[in-house]
Amino acid sequence: MNAETARRVDGARTRLVAAGAVAVAGVLLLTGCGDQTGSGNDDGKAAGGSKSAPLADKLPKEIRDKGVIRVGSDLAYAPVEFKDKSGGVIGIDPDIAAAMGKQLGVKFEFENGTFDTLVTGLRSNRYDIAMSAMTDTKDRQNGVDSDTGKKVGEGVDFVDYFNAGVSIYTPKGKTQGIKTWDDLCGKKIVVQRGTVSHDLAKAQAKKCPKGKTLGIQAFDDDQQAQTRLRSGGADAGSSDFPVAAYAVKTTGGGKAFEIVGDQVEAAPYGIAVAKDKTQLRDALQAALNAIIENGEYGKIVAKWGVEAGAVKESGINGGK
Repeated sequence: MNAETARRVDGARTRLVAAGAVAVAGVLLLTGCGDQTGSGNDDGKAAGGSKSAPLADKLPKEIRDKGVIRVGSDLAYAPVEFKDKSGGVIGIDPDIAAAMGKQLGVKFEFENGTFDTLVTGLRSNRYDIAMSAMTDTKDRQNGVDSDTGKKVGEGVDFVDYFNAGVSIYTPKGKTQGIKTWDDLCGKKIVVQRGTVSHDLAKAQAKKCPKGKTLGIQAFDDDQQAQTRLRSGGADAGSSDFPVAAYAVKTTGGGKAFEIVGDQVEAAPYGIAVAKDKTQLRDALQAALNAIIENGEYGKIVAKWGVEAGAVKESGINGGK
């Protein structure tokens, strides 16, 4: 989603997404979340292209031989991907990856990295893919810097797997009349660096009238931004809606933050793959469509209370 073209979603969809995301914390209390690092091939039979992995032959040979897909991810973005108290990697993305791994006969190994370096990690071959609540946008597909409009890299392909919008949240009881992005002029906002929220904040800052500057504080991860807001260092924060809703529900026992206004229009999350790895891209899409068809995908989004963001079919480069 490009900041310049973001629009409000209709009220019915906003309420639907909100109802799903508010259930996240309750679901977490009822379902044990084990360590998903390595993608959860519990019986060990999926790795290596056994009969239990019907799509293994779609993968590039070098990945089949290794039995591992290296995943670059910012593991501080609950409930999409984060670490539990024991250090295990859990969340929506690790669960989806684990289900895909059963189809492909490989393990998805999540490696922690700051969000704004993940695409660079793909280019340097540090990761095979990036899966980190990354919004599929034309700029990212084309390797264009959203600030300058200049081409800075070859871009990536996206395998789309979920839809999510962006929300604003404030300290609870201290909304200061903030309901829209225009209301942020003259105030301070915290965001995670390199995200769509960051893009939206920079676009809004250009629109603010003289004397009402929007101060933007960008951090390496969303938890740092939330900590800054909670300490009184800013007036508002912005994150993808599932993340903002989770923070509102869980931080300070639900007494720290509140969401204000409507989320901006949902856009697809995509698994980022280097442009020259089309075989890997297509194998990932096939695995996603397989778990959508067999019902595993539906169980995962229901487990995390985010059914409203589910897709009926995986697409390639569907972002605008």
